[in-house]
Amino acid sequence: QVQLGESGGGLVQAGDSLRLSCAASGRTLSRNAMGWFRQAPGKERECVAAISGSGGTTYYSDSVKGRFTISRDNAKNTVYLQMNSLKPEDTAVYYCAADSYRNPLRVRWNRESYDYWGQGTQVTVSS
Repeated sequence: QVQLGESGGGLVQAGDSLRLSCAASGRTLSRNAMGWFRQAPGKERECVAAISGSGGTTYYSDSVKGRFTISRDNAKNTVYLQMNSLKPEDTAVYYCAADSYRNPLRVRWNRESYDYWGQGTQVTVSS
């Protein structure tokens, strides 16, 4: 079975940068779209970025567009989220997820499309 593990979260100040990593084990996910979701206290989980299996297509939510960059290294079975110019509003638990559909050219951003989830990593941005 597929297992996902996030790392790289922490406590930073507004304007700082972080890079989150998500390593997958169990099988290769090179054909699966991968996404980063976040959930703040009292709010629903939302997709902030997603990337197709090939890496050629990406999606970003309006709230992070221009500040966050998603990338992947299929040789390492790993996906990354580079977060720049962090704001207090970015504070949340960040989750890595894998789309269940194996189409290397396709990217989706709705929660229902993702079947495999990591445990999450906390990102806290102070003002």
